[in-house]
Amino acid sequence: MSLRQASKSRLLKETVFDVKFSKAIEIGEVKVRLVWFDSLGAKSSCILVETPDVKVLVDPGVAEMQPSYPLSWDEKLRLRDEAFNAILEASKQADVITVSHYHYDHHTLPSEAPALYAGKKLLIKDPNTWINGSQWDRARLFLDELHRVLGGGGLEELLIEPSSLEVKDPLSELPLASSKDYGDYGTRKRELLLKGKKWFEGLVEDWRSKPWVREFKLSGVEVYFADGKSFHYGSTELKFSKPLFHGLEYDKLGWVLMLTVKHRGVKVVHSSDLQGPVIEDYAEMIIAERPDLVVLDGPPTYLFGYTLNRINLKRAEENAKRIAEESGAKLIIYDHHLLRDRLYKHRLEGLYSSVSSSKLMTAAEWLGEQPLILKVAGEV
Repeated sequence: MSLRQASKSRLLKETVFDVKFSKAIEIGEVKVRLVWFDSLGAKSSCILVETPDVKVLVDPGVAEMQPSYPLSWDEKLRLRDEAFNAILEASKQADVITVSHYHYDHHTLPSEAPALYAGKKLLIKDPNTWINGSQWDRARLFLDELHRVLGGGGLEELLIEPSSLEVKDPLSELPLASSKDYGDYGTRKRELLLKGKKWFEGLVEDWRSKPWVREFKLSGVEVYFADGKSFHYGSTELKFSKPLFHGLEYDKLGWVLMLTVKHRGVKVVHSSDLQGPVIEDYAEMIIAERPDLVVLDGPPTYLFGYTLNRINLKRAEENAKRIAEESGAKLIIYDHHLLRDRLYKHRLEGLYSSVSSSKLMTAAEWLGEQPLILKVAGEV
């Protein structure tokens, strides 16, 4: 083993994490525990929110880091397993589990962890509308497995005829993004929007014609579709957004749900995967909530020059700055996506130079550590 490999191995051994002992973010009677995030070495943005009324586990999923992340495959898998165990531990405390969308760093298949969902209320992304083809299939796999581990017969028992569906162009609900002046990029942007609209129209036809899946209750588990709905537990409200693009307008990654937890004047926002947010209207939504805490995902800077261009990186940076400056949030945990790249601070220099590090930080930093990507890259 080389000296560098030994150093990395030692650093990894120091990342052992137990949700029971993690430092909670406390705001009034609300506690938020950062279960696992990208800055800890595996893809996730899982939190446990505790109020006097209810304990909510948000997006309990994890995936190993991408090939470009500077660790061996075995070490990536070990960190993924460590994150998985932290999520399982957190689930023991939860009454409610939420799933914002069907990427595997945001949900776990029931066959991999049957105990995770036992006895819980599940508030999940609607599997029938505002969903792309890949997540349509993953959602059905998730619900099929869940139904079976609970003693049911699986997906065939859940299928129903599609309901009547009126859908308008989602771009019509994004006035800020739609009116943005892209300068020389404007022509290309319009071309991309036209292509995106055609893709979207094809999805709508699928939503209208393919069998839907119904909500269900079985063996102590209750499953509800959460899009655009609110759920109340005593003095606590769980408010889900309408489906929001997973990144750009007409993003082929699909749609996600943002969650706001409210308790006696305290608000916690979990953005899911808005990637910055890159869309200006989504930043405005977060600002309008006047949250105390924002758990915000960043742009995938490790894909800069591939699926992320300079214009959209700048949009994400400006939107994050607006949230930091205008939302009134006391703390922003800015993690997920960007913490897969050792150059994340350099690529978002305008943000990090203008917002205090005591207000804008990663999950690792809140827990008293440096982000793992900086450790293994020798940046700290």
